[in-house]
Amino acid sequence: MDEFAVFKRFNDVGQANELAELLASNGIEYRLVDDSPPVDITFTGDPLHKEAQLMIKQSDFEKANLILDKQAEETMADIDSDYYLFGFANEELYEILEKTDEWNAFDYKLAQKILRDRGEDINDALLKSLRQKRIAALAQPEKGQGLWILSGYFFSLFGGFLGIVIGWFLWKMKKTLPNGEKVLSHTATNRFHGKVIFVIGLIVFITVMVLRFVYSYTYY
Repeated sequence: MDEFAVFKRFNDVGQANELAELLASNGIEYRLVDDSPPVDITFTGDPLHKEAQLMIKQSDFEKANLILDKQAEETMADIDSDYYLFGFANEELYEILEKTDEWNAFDYKLAQKILRDRGEDINDALLKSLRQKRIAALAQPEKGQGLWILSGYFFSLFGGFLGIVIGWFLWKMKKTLPNGEKVLSHTATNRFHGKVIFVIGLIVFITVMVLRFVYSYTYY
């Protein structure tokens, strides 16, 4: 099934709209999810909060990345000599090539150019290898989660509904890779705990609702 998945996240909704218009002009369907905080982040203390998620179909990820690459190449000639990447060491530039999902297309292209200008052998085979390495690393399930598991069991036994939410999160949560593929976020063991927590929470929640209904019906 060709589902929509998060392609890029933005702190600035305006930037998200610009990219959305670019993709739309190239025939790519999108959905823009604005999850801006209800108040200014100056007061919430959460500067890392993502304001917007630009979603496209998984099958369009490669095409969208090619569009961004082309746009980056077209603006490369206008770059100022004091652009901050020129001060990066080679190791830092290679990190951009490996973690391309954390950088914009322009910086990714410029990092390649700077390394080539410094005599580094940056070829398609190397870039493909780095992308595959990064995707393999991101595809690894998240370990730990012990606190979530303990909290899930506690709330499923004594609260019901919150335990259901935590259980579902551990059991079914997925993440989107840079190539558009979706994979389960947690290890098989944690997913098992999540399923158990979900079932317990559901049973407790239904039981509590039934008892409340019976109580209210009997005494009122």
